[in-house]
Amino acid sequence: MQDMELGHVECADCPIRHRAVCSRCETDELVLLEEIKYYRTFEAGQTIAWTGDKLDFVATVVSGIATLSQTLEDGRTQMVGLLLPSDFMGRPGREMATYDVTATTEVVMCCFRRRPFEELMRTTPHIAQRLLEMTLDELDAAREWMLLLGRKTAREKIASLLAIIARRDASLNLSKVGGSLEFDLPLTREAMADYLGLTLETVSRQVSALKREGVIELAGKRHISVPDFDRLMLETGDDCDGGMPV
Repeated sequence: MQDMELGHVECADCPIRHRAVCSRCETDELVLLEEIKYYRTFEAGQTIAWTGDKLDFVATVVSGIATLSQTLEDGRTQMVGLLLPSDFMGRPGREMATYDVTATTEVVMCCFRRRPFEELMRTTPHIAQRLLEMTLDELDAAREWMLLLGRKTAREKIASLLAIIARRDASLNLSKVGGSLEFDLPLTREAMADYLGLTLETVSRQVSALKREGVIELAGKRHISVPDFDRLMLETGDDCDGGMPV
């Protein structure tokens, strides 16, 4: 684990600030955050935290992607979540990590020392309010993922994951969600299989089918074009009004 050599990056110039925990902060509040922040970079495959580790910081993902996983007593491991740019890692008020956190790609994090950040939460309502919003969004995402893993077909799982990543990429780039979209897939097919509870062969077969039918286009292994986002959404199995299919 190394401190990232970024020099001094102003919070106002941060590419993910509009979605991050500091998005509601006023200028004077950003000054206080500047005093306790620092950057760290983690190489692909590097463990950021082990379950039970004592963490002296909380952090926002600036770039890259990390996985959250838990290991059972018999050694089986299940990926339970992803950390994408603007996502928050750590839980104020709890010193121990509750998941194994592993960098899938190179990850850059904007870190805050835990104790000063917790004090800022008590004195800066904008930070506490935004963190509550992000927590509720994460709860919604967890419920959506329960539906995906429990009820959807393999094809619907793949389409849903692609739609989730496409929406996040568009949001980070302040782009409209709809029509044609392009994004880089941050996961290998092996990681997709692990996350979705599928075999590698099934993931490859379903991705190839979506490509063959024109739902997606591939450039290399990771760059994906979606000619018609509405058509991709039809493949997810979700009801058009956002509710559960009957």
